[in-house]
Amino acid sequence: MRYSIAAVILAASIATGVNLNAQQTKILTADKHNEYGLVYTLPTTALSIEVTAERRVEKAGKYFQYAKKYIGTDKVIKSDSESWSVKDVKVNPYGIADTSEQYLMQLKPGALTYISVSDDGMLLAINKEADAPDSPANSAGDEAVSKKRPIDMQEYLKYVDEDFLASQSSAKQAQMLAENLLDIRDSRISLTRGTAETMPTDGKQLELMLASLAHQEAAITAAFCGTEYTETYTRTFTFIPKEDGRSVLFRLSDFSGFVDADDLSGDPVYINVKQGETPELPVDVKGETKKLPKDAVIYCIPGSAEISLKMNGETLYDGELEFSQFGIKFGLSPSLFSDKKAPSFAIFDSATGAIKEIGENGR
Repeated sequence: MRYSIAAVILAASIATGVNLNAQQTKILTADKHNEYGLVYTLPTTALSIEVTAERRVEKAGKYFQYAKKYIGTDKVIKSDSESWSVKDVKVNPYGIADTSEQYLMQLKPGALTYISVSDDGMLLAINKEADAPDSPANSAGDEAVSKKRPIDMQEYLKYVDEDFLASQSSAKQAQMLAENLLDIRDSRISLTRGTAETMPTDGKQLELMLASLAHQEAAITAAFCGTEYTETYTRTFTFIPKEDGRSVLFRLSDFSGFVDADDLSGDPVYINVKQGETPELPVDVKGETKKLPKDAVIYCIPGSAEISLKMNGETLYDGELEFSQFGIKFGLSPSLFSDKKAPSFAIFDSATGAIKEIGENGR
């Protein structure tokens, strides 16, 4: 039966609670202190939406206009740019205790029935111990993970001489850089062939020298061709579907990456909810709709909804999931769980409040 808020608070405060694990699961038993009634809450289904976005940065080299003349390529970056794109979306449902869906499981004196609930009172199991799931929380964004280490666009200045720095001509500077680049390549060839004037004493030293030359070559080449690199960022959003419709989950800006839904600097990422048909009540062996048992232990028969995420017309995610709020409520007779000879157990889905498993203890 539905229980008054005052009674719920009283019963919860005097019920026996035992922490089972780090998730703060509690075992509640019925006795005279709570008038042989166990209070529990059903969940509302929420979505934890983990979005991975890629930031792509391009930096133009200072001497890109001389690349064709001095290093023989016109494949260069001519201007700085930055762009963001969504690369992956993961959607995971989980339950949030719904304070408007609090119920009382009324038992008779002497009953050995107990229930497992989460720390916020959400029903997890009857006559079974069950771990409370971790509830994901919104994240402000993980540390960026560089897929390619960016080259400092001023790095080439470490490998030039005073004549280069004194020159006021970009064309002359480009010529000197190109000459430096040829010297570096010649030195690398000499080392690999064993013809260098000063050869390393061992393989480790050779490896370090070749790595240093490769780094210098990359830095000077970037001054002509430019450089690009990518980083990935992950952010988690919480969304609770309530009805059919479309709303902006967040926006993605080419300048700032993830921004709030009301920040018009970014392109909107829409979340669409399309509710399925309402589930039907259980039927008996004759095909007739079952009646709600007296003092029933209420659970949820979840309904389904199609969830999709779209950005600029592209579908980022599309899937059908079950939700308690789109379902209906039904109940089990409390006598199933208080039978002294063969007490039953039930395990419930913490995300939807549905029955996951039911049977007799010991079987």
